[in-house]
Amino acid sequence: MASATYPFTAVVGMDDMRLGLLLNAVSPSIGGVLVRGEKGTAKSTAVRGIASLLPEIEVVAGCRFSCDPAAPDPSCPDGPHEPRTGAVRPARMVELPVGASEDRLVGALDIERALSDGVKAFEPGLLADAHRGVLYVDEVNLLHDHLIDLLLDAAAMGASYVEREGVSVRHAARFLLVGTMNPEEGELRPQLLDRFGLTVEVSASRDTDERVEVVRRRLAYDEDPDGFAGRWAADEGALRERIAAARALLPEVRLGDRALRQIAAVCAGFEVDGMRADIVTARTATALAAWAGRTRVRTEDVREAALLSLPHRRRRAPFDAPGLDEDKLDEILRQFEEDEPDPEPDQDTGSRSPGDPDGPDDDPGGPGGPDGPDGPDGPGGGRPQDGGQDQAPPPAPEPSVPGQRPGEETPAEPGPTDATQESEVTQEAGAGTGGGGGERAAVGAAEPFRTLRLDVPGLGEGAAGRRSRARTAHGRTTGARRPRGTLSSLHLTATVRAAAPHQHARGRRGPGLLVRRDDLREAVREGREGNLVLFVVDASGSMAARQRMSAIKGAVLSLLLDAYQRRDKVGLITFRGSAAELALPPTSSVDAAAARLEKLPTGGRTPLAAGLLKAREVLRVERLRDPSRRPLLVVVTDGRATEAKKTGGSTAVARAGLAARMLAGDGVASVVVDCESGPVRLGLAGALARELRATPVTLDELRADSVTALVRDVRTVSHTRRAA
Repeated sequence: MASATYPFTAVVGMDDMRLGLLLNAVSPSIGGVLVRGEKGTAKSTAVRGIASLLPEIEVVAGCRFSCDPAAPDPSCPDGPHEPRTGAVRPARMVELPVGASEDRLVGALDIERALSDGVKAFEPGLLADAHRGVLYVDEVNLLHDHLIDLLLDAAAMGASYVEREGVSVRHAARFLLVGTMNPEEGELRPQLLDRFGLTVEVSASRDTDERVEVVRRRLAYDEDPDGFAGRWAADEGALRERIAAARALLPEVRLGDRALRQIAAVCAGFEVDGMRADIVTARTATALAAWAGRTRVRTEDVREAALLSLPHRRRRAPFDAPGLDEDKLDEILRQFEEDEPDPEPDQDTGSRSPGDPDGPDDDPGGPGGPDGPDGPDGPGGGRPQDGGQDQAPPPAPEPSVPGQRPGEETPAEPGPTDATQESEVTQEAGAGTGGGGGERAAVGAAEPFRTLRLDVPGLGEGAAGRRSRARTAHGRTTGARRPRGTLSSLHLTATVRAAAPHQHARGRRGPGLLVRRDDLREAVREGREGNLVLFVVDASGSMAARQRMSAIKGAVLSLLLDAYQRRDKVGLITFRGSAAELALPPTSSVDAAAARLEKLPTGGRTPLAAGLLKAREVLRVERLRDPSRRPLLVVVTDGRATEAKKTGGSTAVARAGLAARMLAGDGVASVVVDCESGPVRLGLAGALARELRATPVTLDELRADSVTALVRDVRTVSHTRRAA
């Protein structure tokens, strides 16, 4: 027997997350909520808890698509249904796993029966199961882009369409969409972020008492799930009733012209793209009023709605974390204070219930409440008092400096003038070739730019992306083959050609075509894949001139932005002094790579061989973890190689050449970004590129607008280099 779900009202803190979930439960038209936060912050627990609070639904008996008997879907594949009394069941919570296929999400259509028998044999997917319930996507940022597109399109239209080779099936798909993600594992594209109605940021509390209470409740639940849930049953029931009451009140809530002007002014003031932000903010403000038991939207509703619906939609620089300047928000709203209407006489009395932004902070489960560490029940798991768990969100956090990333240092002073640059380069180049060279403070990156698209040659089979050619489930059709398992994409022409010669033997005399399973052909498609882009950055003294390092960081930042747009994984290796360091293990979070790059120290000798060998080891490990993801090595250096000691009489340059040949022997596609500058150039980076069998490119050539061809193929050892 399954254990009882952890009660939603027993979740400690996380007020913004709980409020976002409750508002979507009241008004699913808001469009769902995306919960961003570190691991272990009760994201999944809260989502499962809110599903148990949704009112029960009435469904047509035997309908696989959960049609409402009072208003059945006329296009239901199991229909038509006659209006009648149906069965009552709880609303479902359906979880979409990261590795789900398209057929599992939208449903599977039996193409063979459709062609041979003319029967629409449709097996519903998760979208059908989630209709009139909750669809929960954990780690939504790790889903393939085409699955996210299908998911969000269904959420926006309230219906799912399955169309293959002229056979079409449509069914209703209205659900509360909840996605959770850890930003450290990669971000969603901005256009996909925009499709989520609300977004909230969560993090573990740093308050000792609150953390103690979290542990106490969790231990009590693990020891006796049913008993723990029973102690919170009264609060769960009260909250369930309030959700139902707010749903009933929602159609009566009035969104006046003044509130609409506030919403429009706020969205325009924060320069959000499109009109979805205005619509979602209006729906959220209306739901907030209904949740508070009011029939008129107030300024505080608009403010709270903006804090939930705009942070992930505002225009921001690449790699900036989402957020909203609350001082600016208040300044915009103050412009409408003069025509503030009088409060409704029957709405300013009484206490508020959980999640109400205007309610008092009387959480019985908080550290100072009756169920906290000093409460009457103590370590027993926190039995609530009668009357419910009225919680209110804490005061909003102080706004961060606009345009500044968390933990970002104050930008460095401007770089040296042209008159002093040559002297500085000369001195620091000497530090990289002879002296030890001290560590220098981190230098800010130059403005990023659009880069060339650097491809891995050949045809891969990795995860869908936008960089290198690959066999994918989506893309242009390049051929046909016999199905391998379930037929996913029919190649109709090839199927007809395979079936046509056998019609006489099969006794087919009249018009039409008799198709059997052996005749079916699957379309082979070619699209683009994401790659592992591993940066190996020279941070030695020869690269440390302020303007040069600023330009180098700007170039790497540009390549990181390109990797983000092309859905690559990235890693960062730096080498300086006496060793190489894996500054960032391969990850989908280019934000983390940009943060490490920003704080990169420079100075010292140039252990180029160590950097290349470190890259070879990292690629070996990643090849074992994900054999289908092909790597692209980007070496950013001026080609110098110096070390404090010689090994076996060999020079640093010789060891670097040997390491480069080993990488070339592994068949690693490489690019060498030549950072050498000045009137006298030694061509060392070009020599390194020849050893690596890599494509050499200068910082100037890296810009997409600086050359005629926008794409340069990366050469590998398996490809013969063209004669100059």
